[in-house]
Parts: sequence; structure tokens; C-alpha cells
Amino acid sequence: MASPQNYLAVIKVVGIGGGGVNAINRMIDVGLKGVEFIAINTDAQHLLMSDADVKLDIGRKSTRGLGAGASPERGREAVLDHVDDIEEALRGADMVFVTAGEGGGTGTGGAPVVAKIARELGALTIGVVTRPFSFEGKIRSRQADEGIDALRAEVDTLIVIPNDRLLAISDRSITAVEAFKSADQVLLSGVQGITEIITQPGLINLDFADVKSIMTDAGSALMGIGSARGENRAVRAAEMAISSPLLEASIDGAMGVLLSVAGGSDLGLFEIHEACELVQSAAHPEAKIIFGTTIDDALGDEVRITVIAAGFDGGAPKTVPVASFDASTLNGKADPIAGNDPLQVALEMEEKEIPTRPRVTFEQMISEDEIDVPDFMK
Repeated sequence: MASPQNYLAVIKVVGIGGGGVNAINRMIDVGLKGVEFIAINTDAQHLLMSDADVKLDIGRKSTRGLGAGASPERGREAVLDHVDDIEEALRGADMVFVTAGEGGGTGTGGAPVVAKIARELGALTIGVVTRPFSFEGKIRSRQADEGIDALRAEVDTLIVIPNDRLLAISDRSITAVEAFKSADQVLLSGVQGITEIITQPGLINLDFADVKSIMTDAGSALMGIGSARGENRAVRAAEMAISSPLLEASIDGAMGVLLSVAGGSDLGLFEIHEACELVQSAAHPEAKIIFGTTIDDALGDEVRITVIAAGFDGGAPKTVPVASFDASTLNGKADPIAGNDPLQVALEMEEKEIPTRPRVTFEQMISEDEIDVPDFMK
């Protein structure tokens, strides 16, 4: 008798180095489902505190379990000493996320090696990393730049989150501990926004092939996150996502967009339509937009939107300067950070009062056969 086939995509999230392991610990704490966690570090003591499914203590000979001493070369050598162990841990994966805090030793030097192994095993490989805070020094910043360049060459898609941008959305009283926790939270959001499209049942379902079509060989990618409550909440959440201070560049010109919308069971059809149109207007006119929605009543009145934009002409998005974040975005007045072009539609919507429509829930939509589903939602 033939063995039963596994029809679920196998997703593995690798946290490498101190920052990467901290990030997956955060994902485990919040209960991210449907993925296997792999923690890799040269710091044996730090590794003991992780609840990852697989823990690899690397570089036992070269570092004696005491860390890579902020040396990317030592981090790389430690990973190369354990290629067979890493291959075994990654085998069978359809998708592999490699997450790390760039600028240190183990994550910076080891992440490209792990990504190369994953890709050679046939997995869709996505890097989700942070760029260090400027206060961490020029040496760490330079090492991060070199590590990001090396990782970009080994992954299908790379999402870089600049920690300095977290300061734009933080109160001046934020502590250093809180700032680094915020960075972990953003790494979580990047992985969660993609994996839940695949693993969580939704009223508009997407599968692994949909995500793969956007992210294979996509190069640099951008991630924006927005959430809002109350009137016009979905549009305002989308507005915040495409004008997020976390974006180092504009999504203008993106040929592929993953759009994840999460809300309660009262999530309206028309409000989703308006939010998707807003995102579509900010991307390339011929962009392929993959859309999924998850119903989570724990969100209450909140709508949460995650946008992943990839596939830019020339391989890289247009960079934009750091801009401060105005809390008034929560009231629907989003400040653009990428110039006028990609957000012109958002500004025009603000000038023209957005008509309030009665919410039509998905349950109502499904029970009424005569409602046409727009093309972008099929």
C-alpha cells in the first residue's frame, strides 16, 4: 500500500543568532500555528531558553558554545561545521523562513549559508531580517549591510526591517528592552502575515502555490502593517500599511503583492473591496495581487492588514527617507512617506469624504447567490 500523501505545505522558520532566536521565541509565545521552529546559535546558554522544535548548538569546537563574538566570519564557519545537521533539520520543507538580526556574528555570517542549504533542498526561501539601530554603531551597521547583501543572493525573497524606523512609531519614553521587543514583534508580523495566508482557513483561501508564484526569485520585498477600528477601518488600515514608517521604500512599481486581511466575522465585503483597491492603486498597474482573508473574532472591531510587495523593476524598490509617524493615522489621516505618487489615491480619498456603506458580511454574501464576486477576489 502506498504511503499517505501530505497535502499540507511544510513551513519551517529558522531563527539564527541571538536576534533570530529571540524572534522565533516571540512567535512561539504568541502561538503561531502550522510551522516548525528551528533555533540555531553559537551561544549554548541562550539556546537553552528557547522552546523551538529543533535546537542546533553550532560551533561547539570553534566557539565552545560561547557565541561568535560579533564576528560574521566566525558565525559563518560555525554554520559550515554543521551543514549536515542543518540539512537534516530543513529536509522536507516547502517553505523556509530565515530570520536574524543583522550586524552581529552568528546571524549575519550564518544566515546566507542556511538560506543556501534551504534553497538547494528545493524550498521557497524567504529572508526576514532586521537592520540594526543606528545607536549600535558603525561597525555593526557595516556588517549588517554586508550580511544583507550576502543573504539577498541566497534567498528567493528578502524582507529587511530597519530598526530605526521603529523609533518613528514609538514614544520617546520607550526603553531599549521595549525597542528590541518591538523589532521581534515586526519580524513576527512578517512571518505571520505570509504563513497565515497558507495555514489558516479563511473565507477567501489561498494555497502555497499562490504565495510561491509571487515570491519565487522576487528579490527585495517590502512589508507594511496597518490596523484600524471604527468607520472606514479597512481603508484606513490599508492606508497605514502602504504608508507604514517600517517601509524603507515605496511599493510603487511592485509587480507582485501579497495582501492579508484579518478581521472579525462582521468584516464587510465592500470595505475589503475598498482596501484592496487602495493597495492595488499603489502598486504597478499590471501587478499580480494575491489576496487572502482570515476571520478572527478575537480582533473585535479591529481590521489588520499586512502588505508584502515584491518583484520590482531593476530588482529593488525606490528608497524613501525616514519620516516621522503621526498618531493621527489612527483617525484616518495618514501622512505619506514615499512622496505623492503611491499614496495619491489615499490623499484623494481623504479629501473626498468616503461614503459609508452598510457592512455586508461574508456570511451574508455567501447566502446571496446573486452577488457577483469582483475579479480580484476570485
